[in-house]
Amino acid sequence: MDNEILRVEDLCVYYSGGRLMRGKPIKAVDGINFSIYKGESVGIVGESGCGKSTTGYAITHLIKPTSGKVLFDGKELQSRTSKERALIAKKIQLIFQNTTSSLNPKFSVGRSIEEPFLIHKIGKTHEERRKIVLELMDAVGLKESQFDSYPHELSGGQRQRIGIARALSLSPELVVCDEPVSALDVSVQAQILNLMKRLQEQYSLTYIFISHDLPVVQHFCDRVIVMYLGNIVETANRDEIFKNPIHPYTKALFKSVPIADPRKSSLEAVIEGDVPSPQHPPFGCPFNTRCQSADGDCLVKKPKLRDFGNGHVAACHRA
Repeated sequence: MDNEILRVEDLCVYYSGGRLMRGKPIKAVDGINFSIYKGESVGIVGESGCGKSTTGYAITHLIKPTSGKVLFDGKELQSRTSKERALIAKKIQLIFQNTTSSLNPKFSVGRSIEEPFLIHKIGKTHEERRKIVLELMDAVGLKESQFDSYPHELSGGQRQRIGIARALSLSPELVVCDEPVSALDVSVQAQILNLMKRLQEQYSLTYIFISHDLPVVQHFCDRVIVMYLGNIVETANRDEIFKNPIHPYTKALFKSVPIADPRKSSLEAVIEGDVPSPQHPPFGCPFNTRCQSADGDCLVKKPKLRDFGNGHVAACHRA
């Protein structure tokens, strides 16, 4: 497609296992491939430890990939010079999950949002930068009277609005959102999600939305990528994947969502067993130790993503 903004090719992020584990690497992300297109919101979902946040950090270059490529607008980030990467980095921004630790407690609201301008030398005077900061504050729903407030004086939702304003400050094209509403009250979650949708239209943004909250992903995203143990196991547009999941893990993940109806609720576990260690992943299909249908090739051969039509792909021998 002509409007591809980001392409990830065979991306691997391995961490050293340390001396006690004889140096065997921890495979946080193990050779994934996907593309993101301009103007869409793509959700990356999976259990804790599946590699979704690590993928986001590798895209924003907060973590250096072990191997593979991340291409933004057709340009590979790893092969760029430091100066070139800095220019590209302005176009890829990150919204963090923890609104407390992601903000400097010694910086006021205005100073926090102004910080990217100081780093990248945008705006000749403090007054010029203050004007831009106030425009950003207004865009995200913060009041001018909060310019000199500090993070501890604000609510979680207000602090996240600061994070969003900081992400927008350098006029990005792609914003990676790492669990941006998971720490917020449900009512505040709706406000932030609606704000992000409005800003997407206003600033022509593309979102990668990393989350474990499936109802939020279903509401917010256009397309969904499902990860398990550092691998992509299924990808499809939102309506297709929630209506017709193919991979056993995706099916079990969706069934695990609590239902607000005591007549239908159940405490029975949908997915049995624990997630294997990424330092010692299973042979064959990564999900075979927890899949009730695993046999034959599932135990010895890692499945490749297969196209089931309409952009719906899944990695399963039994599908």
